[in-house]
Amino acid sequence: MTKETLKVAVAQMTSTDEVAKNLEQMAQLVGQIQDIDLVDLIVFPENALFFRISKKGDIPSLTVEDAQIRLLKEMSDRHQVTILVGSAPMLEKSGRVSNASVWIEPGQTPQVVYRKIHLFDVDVAGASPVRESDSFEHGREPKIIEFKGWRLGLSICYDLRFAELYLNYAKAKVDAILIPSAFLVPTGEAHWHVLTRARAIESQAYVIAPAQGGEHLSSRGEVRRTYGHSLAIDPWGVVLGDLGPAGPRVQVFDLERARLNWVRSQIPQSNHRRLP
Repeated sequence: MTKETLKVAVAQMTSTDEVAKNLEQMAQLVGQIQDIDLVDLIVFPENALFFRISKKGDIPSLTVEDAQIRLLKEMSDRHQVTILVGSAPMLEKSGRVSNASVWIEPGQTPQVVYRKIHLFDVDVAGASPVRESDSFEHGREPKIIEFKGWRLGLSICYDLRFAELYLNYAKAKVDAILIPSAFLVPTGEAHWHVLTRARAIESQAYVIAPAQGGEHLSSRGEVRRTYGHSLAIDPWGVVLGDLGPAGPRVQVFDLERARLNWVRSQIPQSNHRRLP
C-alpha cells in the first residue's frame, strides 16, 4: 500500500577512519530522532561506516554478515525503521571493494543495493588529490528501490555530476532520489546546492542528500574537511531543509505524494520528451 506521506530522516555525520566510532555516532543520531516510531527511513551519508582520511590507512572489506552491519540491523529491528547506509566499503566477488549503499529493513536480510558508478578521481585546487578508483571497483548500473509505494532512485556523491544517470531515473518516474555524499569544501561551495536542486527539478522528484560535514580526524592525526549542508529538496526545487556546514545532526522531513502530483501536473515534462 502506498503511503501518502513518507517520513525520512536525513543524518549528517563527521565520520572517521575508525568504524567503531562511526557506529557510535550513528547510534547517537538515531537516538536523537523524536517519535522514531513514525519515521519510515533513515538515510546516512557516503562513507558513513568508514572515511579514509590517511592515504596510508587500510580500507576494510565489509560484508552484510559482518558484526558492524549486524549492529545496524539490530538498531533497525529495535526501532522498526529502515536504514540506508549511504556507503561503506563492501567486499565484491572479484576480491576488490566497492563504495556501496546498504539497505537494512526490519525483519529482512541486509542487502548491498547500489554500487557507486562514477568514482572520484580528481585534483581540485584547495584540496588534496583523490583517486577513488585506485581502491574501489566501479558500479555498473542504476538501481530503484520500491519502498512503501515510493520509487527511490539510488546514487552516491560524484554521481551527482552525471545527468544521464538521473535522466534514467526521471524516465522511470522515481518519486525520490537519494544522494548520500561527502563533498569537498571547494566543490561544495561552488556546486552542491545548484546540482542537487537541478536534479530535483529535472526529475520532478524529491532529493534526499545526507552529507559528511566538518573536520574529520584520522587515528594518525591527519585531517580532511567536507562541506556538509545535508539537504532535503522538494520536486519543485524548494529546499525543505539544510543541516548546515558541520557536525553530526539529524532532521526528519515529510515527503508528500500530493506535492509530487501537483508539481507534475503543473509542468507535465514526461509527456514532452522528444529525445530517446
